[in-house]
Amino acid sequence: MANKKVTVLARFKAKKGLEKQALEAIMACVAPTRAEYGCINYDLHVSPDDPSLMFLYENWISKELLDQHLAMPYLMKLKGSADQLFAEPIDISLWERIP
Repeated sequence: MANKKVTVLARFKAKKGLEKQALEAIMACVAPTRAEYGCINYDLHVSPDDPSLMFLYENWISKELLDQHLAMPYLMKLKGSADQLFAEPIDISLWERIP
């Protein structure tokens, strides 16, 4: 996976009453992430049935560049606010596309 493209699914569940703040915290990462070298796409989604559920669909050129992204200050800030904003741990999974 090191030299292959990697897809990331990151699922978030906001605490009740903190949906707007959680969404804003995640959205603060979107523009800077899209500007990172290696980011193919970084798309935020919200459930139309439950505004507390959000997920990011991401594609990266390589696992190495994804790892660099995960160390960015704005992502560390989001991770640092996770206990305050989210009802569950952030669920992050990595995937490889089958051609």
